[in-house]
Amino acid sequence: MSEALNPELVMKLRVRSADMIATDIRQFDLVVPGDGELPEFMPGAHLLIQAPNGVTRRYSITSAPDERDHYSIAVKRETNGRGGSISMVDTVQEGDLVHVSLPRNEFELKDASSYVFIAGGIGITPIRSMIHHIVNTTGKPWKLYYLSRDPAMTAFSEEFAAPEFHGKVVMHHDYGDPDKSLDLWPVLEKPKGQVYCCGPKGLMDAVRDMTGHWSVAAVHFEDFGAGKTARSVDDKPFIVRYGEGGAPIEVGAKETMLEALRSNGHRIPSSCESGTCGSCRMKLLNGEPDHRDLVLSDAERLSYIMPCVSRAHSPEIVVEL
Repeated sequence: MSEALNPELVMKLRVRSADMIATDIRQFDLVVPGDGELPEFMPGAHLLIQAPNGVTRRYSITSAPDERDHYSIAVKRETNGRGGSISMVDTVQEGDLVHVSLPRNEFELKDASSYVFIAGGIGITPIRSMIHHIVNTTGKPWKLYYLSRDPAMTAFSEEFAAPEFHGKVVMHHDYGDPDKSLDLWPVLEKPKGQVYCCGPKGLMDAVRDMTGHWSVAAVHFEDFGAGKTARSVDDKPFIVRYGEGGAPIEVGAKETMLEALRSNGHRIPSSCESGTCGSCRMKLLNGEPDHRDLVLSDAERLSYIMPCVSRAHSPEIVVEL
C-alpha cells in the first residue's frame, strides 16, 4: 500500500547510476539534479528514501564523507521483506528522481586508537564509509572481518581484495553451513580499540555475547535486518488501544502494531521499522508486551515498546506517544 510522503524527505535527488554489484545487490549513486554539493555527513550515517511503491526505508550511505558530489547506497533485494527493497532494486533506474531525507546518524564513528569492523552481508554498507574515512583522514589502525554466504553475494569484494587492503581485510564465506562460520572469539577475546558491527541478527547476537566483557561504550551495533526475524509463523492477532479508553484496533497476525495504528489514523514517527533505531518508541501503559527490538534496555522495556516489531502476549495492549 502506498504511503504519504514522509515530511522528512526534503530532497529530491537524481539517480546518476544504478548498477548490480553482487547477486541481488544494486548500488545507487544519488546526485543533486543539475549537479551541486550535497549536505555533509559523517561515516555511519543513513538516508530515508521513498521507494517507488511508496514505502519509506532507510539505507546507509556507503560512500566516503569527503565525496560530496554524490551519496552511494547499496540495496539488497529481500524476497521475504516488506517490498521496499524489491521496489528499489527492480524499479529504480538511472535518471530517476527519488525523495530523500537529510543524512542522519545513529551509528557514529567515534575517535579511537584502533578499530575492529565486523560486517555480515549487506552490513558492509556503513562500514565501507567508515573505512574510507579512516584511510582518507586519520590513518588509525583498523581491521575488517567481512562475512558472507559466497563470493557472488559479497558487495565490494574486488575493492576489499585490492593490494592496499592486504592484511587489513579478512573475507570469509560459509556457503550456508553454520559449521563453517568464522570464529570471532580470538578477535574479541582481548578488548582493544572499538568494535563496529553491522549485519544479520545471528551475527549481532554472537558479537554481543563475545564482547560482554568489553566496555559498553566501545562496542557499537547497527542492524537494519532485525525486522526480518521479528515476525513469526506463530504470531496471533491482538488488540492495541491508543491511550487509556482508546478505541480497540485489531493487529492482524501478518501486520505490525505500527501498521495497524497508522491505518487507523494515528501518526507515529518511524525510520528503520526493524527495531533498531528507536524512532517509533511508544509509552507502554497496559498489557503484557512481546518485546522484539534491539534498542530498549531491560529497564526501558518496563515503560516503553517499539511498535514496528514488538507484539503482545496479552489479548490487549495499551500504548501512546
